[in-house]
Amino acid sequence: MNAISTSERSRRTALPGWSVPLVFVVAATSQYVGAALGVFLFDTTEPATVAWLRAAAAGVALLAWRQPWRARWTRRGIAVAAGFGVVTVAMNIVFYEAIARIPLGTAVAIEFLGPVAVATLGSRRVRDVLAVLLVAVGVVLLAGVQLDVEPVGVGFALASAVLWAGYIMVGKRVADTGDGQDSLAVGMAAAAVLLAPFVLVPQVAIDASVFADPRTWLLGLGVGVLSSAIPYALDQVVLTAVGRARFALLLALLPATAAVVGAIALSQRLSVAELAGIALVMLALTITALPTRQATPEPPAPL
Repeated sequence: MNAISTSERSRRTALPGWSVPLVFVVAATSQYVGAALGVFLFDTTEPATVAWLRAAAAGVALLAWRQPWRARWTRRGIAVAAGFGVVTVAMNIVFYEAIARIPLGTAVAIEFLGPVAVATLGSRRVRDVLAVLLVAVGVVLLAGVQLDVEPVGVGFALASAVLWAGYIMVGKRVADTGDGQDSLAVGMAAAAVLLAPFVLVPQVAIDASVFADPRTWLLGLGVGVLSSAIPYALDQVVLTAVGRARFALLLALLPATAAVVGAIALSQRLSVAELAGIALVMLALTITALPTRQATPEPPAPL
């Protein structure tokens, strides 16, 4: 399905070792700045609609970049890519519903329950059990000790965690059917089309005027490019440079990055308990990502 060999891609995307964490942080920052832009739309637009705008904009951008129609596709490949896209967009929708109600850093840390659960599923390593306990305590600190926390927001964050776990499992099938970036482009575009009636009809019923506002489309485009197109492309560069094990280790930077972006862009100041919870989640991610001779962690999806 791809005329360019893996070795050729590796040479083209080779990065100096010192720059890999920097590129990863740039991708993560882009991702969460895009999420912060989405928050500014929540006053006029439903969170699910913002997530759909993100998917549609990312789908258009990725299709223009990858031009997947040049490859040969099977029905199974298209179906798997579409399923991949639907899971990804559904994950984004519930995540946006979460950050409309609870702080960005808190939502990101809670949704890491999904990838940590997948990483530890069926594992007999003591450190993986320890990682689950650390995440559990971290989530309690993030969501359980705050009397004014909105339970619905926590529920959406937990739903995002479940869908993130599903994304990882579906992502394995995508890797077996062809190029991941091409499948991502097709999947995001297909999901935007398939989910449009379920997202846009309720938005029209609530307030159709948002679609006549250029600000909605401009910010939606910014969210799609910043939260999906740019970080997904940079993630592929990082994966090629360092492999999946070290990529999974770098994921421990995400909750802290989200907390910093939330504090700067959205003035979401975290309590000591919330900072401690994020730190525990980061420690758990580091523990589960430490490489072993027999296992290579599967990277979770971008938010």
